[in-house]
Amino acid sequence: MTDTTCPGGLGSIGGRAVARIGYGAMQLGDAGSPDDAVAVLRRAVELGINHLDTASFYGGGTVSTLIRQALRPYRDDLVIVSKVGAVHVPDGPAPLAAAQKPAELRAAVEADLKQLGLEQIPVVNLRRLDLGPGLRAARDQLVGIDDQLAEMTALRDEGKIGAIGLSAVPADTVRHALPAGITCVQNAYSVLDRSQEDTLRLCAEEGVAWVPFFPLGSAFPGFPSVTANPSVRTVAERIGATPAQVGLAWLLAHSPNTLLIAGTRSVTHLEDNAAAGAIQLDAEALATLDPIGTVPADNTVHQHGAEPHLLEND
Repeated sequence: MTDTTCPGGLGSIGGRAVARIGYGAMQLGDAGSPDDAVAVLRRAVELGINHLDTASFYGGGTVSTLIRQALRPYRDDLVIVSKVGAVHVPDGPAPLAAAQKPAELRAAVEADLKQLGLEQIPVVNLRRLDLGPGLRAARDQLVGIDDQLAEMTALRDEGKIGAIGLSAVPADTVRHALPAGITCVQNAYSVLDRSQEDTLRLCAEEGVAWVPFFPLGSAFPGFPSVTANPSVRTVAERIGATPAQVGLAWLLAHSPNTLLIAGTRSVTHLEDNAAAGAIQLDAEALATLDPIGTVPADNTVHQHGAEPHLLEND
């Protein structure tokens, strides 16, 4: 794979080269039919997307099973990234429950190996519950990061996972975990919600991939809609792009260690997301977009000289 054959150019995760625009598969659990989900996954690969994000708890394993159905035998360059730390609870008050204990992390990896039909999952993210949205740890689910990392490291040593990532963690937790060999961090982040700018900067300094979820906002409170923002819409109209493409392109331009995994159930939206990798935001666009987010003091990661590219909509 070269940077001219993949959406958004080349990035790296788990020691593997990937397109900077990937695909987050969570929404496939609500796809209209298995055939529709398979069509989206196969189109993603046709577009040159080779970074797929899933989890054993997405649809109780349905999503990972669809990936297996659609794409196995897998291409050698395909990098499937999963996550552990929760469990599917279809009949509960919410569809998910915390599963933070080391034994639960191991059980989730074992389940994903079977669902995906893999001998090794290239990257597995430890989904902590330190940050929102959604689940928060309580009672016996308040598990120390060192105990969790010990289990994740054991799984890596056994060859069941290739590399370890983190999700929903502040900068201090990332810094503490770095000696375990962290390859990526997934946190909520967008051009409007930049509360995790310090974590992004740490990842950039340490060569850790930054994989933002909710890159265009969310229905969860506190995650504003990027596509509804007047400044984003003004830039989109001027350059002939969609507001979603502008939001994604800004993320790629903002820091070169960013990998996007925007999710969708639509082939058309998938193609639009992939096309965002070809958008080069000019100085006028960046001057309009840079000030609109909430950024902690003394935390900036401006690297607009790097080639922009991007992605994830978990």
